[in-house]
Amino acid sequence: MLKDHIREIREGIKAGLFTNEASVSQGIVLRLLHALSWPTYDTQVVFPEYPLTGRRVDFALCHPPGKPLVFIEVKPLGQSDTGERQLFEYAFHKGVPMAILTDGHEWHFFLPAEQGDYGERRVYKLDIVERDIGEIVRRLDKYLKYEAVCSGAAIESARADYKDVARARLINANLPEAWSKLIQEEDELLLELVAERVESLCGYKPDPDTVANFIKTNVILKTPVSRTIPVRQEPVLEQKPQISPSPILPQTHDIGFSLDEKWHPARNAKDVLVNVFLLLDKRDPIFLERFAALPRHGSRRRYLSRNREELYPGRLDLARSHSFELKPGWWLGINISRKQVDKIINMACGVAGIKYGTELKVNLGY
Repeated sequence: MLKDHIREIREGIKAGLFTNEASVSQGIVLRLLHALSWPTYDTQVVFPEYPLTGRRVDFALCHPPGKPLVFIEVKPLGQSDTGERQLFEYAFHKGVPMAILTDGHEWHFFLPAEQGDYGERRVYKLDIVERDIGEIVRRLDKYLKYEAVCSGAAIESARADYKDVARARLINANLPEAWSKLIQEEDELLLELVAERVESLCGYKPDPDTVANFIKTNVILKTPVSRTIPVRQEPVLEQKPQISPSPILPQTHDIGFSLDEKWHPARNAKDVLVNVFLLLDKRDPIFLERFAALPRHGSRRRYLSRNREELYPGRLDLARSHSFELKPGWWLGINISRKQVDKIINMACGVAGIKYGTELKVNLGY
């Protein structure tokens, strides 16, 4: 069933198994197309490397054979927001009504012939890790089911959705929740913006924990109004990293962490993070590569990278002063709050296949 394929793909993405474009194409895109009844063995229907003048598109979905109706451009995980211009040029030159840009994690459905810039011609953005599985199945069936594409129903549905004013209502309905999540999850960009404004006023920059505590104490959050719109549901909780302090060890130990019942003391929460990564790297020589391959780290930055500047895009000062070199060529960002440390360690456990809160427990000094 399509649901089963989606669940297994989710787990693979979380475990960092799709490390390049080829693995995304074969392990995600072709797998889903097969589940959507496309004859992936027929290269005149699911046409790989479809040739255009001086260029190629990764896949052309054709009906009748050889006549493309949908172009699919595949990117490595974490790069779904690149390549729009190239994809539109492909579609325009061939008169293809639908174009899809995907990194396996995020799927962007476009109608190139409609009005507006690239973003405005995007019919829908589907996140197969965060969205409810039922919604994912409905959207894929609607836009990519073999029979729906061949009959023209998929294109008509996409055009109807493009003109649907309900999108504006969805945006307005989600604004309160988005703000609430920024506060509750201690978004690193928000903390940094507040810290920089404090520094501009008094000359001293507070650390992330100080800012996070201030926001939690002084910002009043209103409960978002419940919604009944079927196309936007709450993410499945089991698929998101747990960032609550529930698995934290009670204050019977000093700051540190326990793995395989062995206690590792640390000076502070950031030391816990560094030492966890060093230990997981020692246990698994490709752990750092797998963690770095995760499609998402922070809202605008990477937590771990071979490129030091990716830890704080546009902020070379932070990259130099708030990064730690785990080993030659691998940098870890440490300008983070305790709650963010908790979140990152949880992500690391998911990649390493370790149960957070049972096999690995932390005490971050809450």
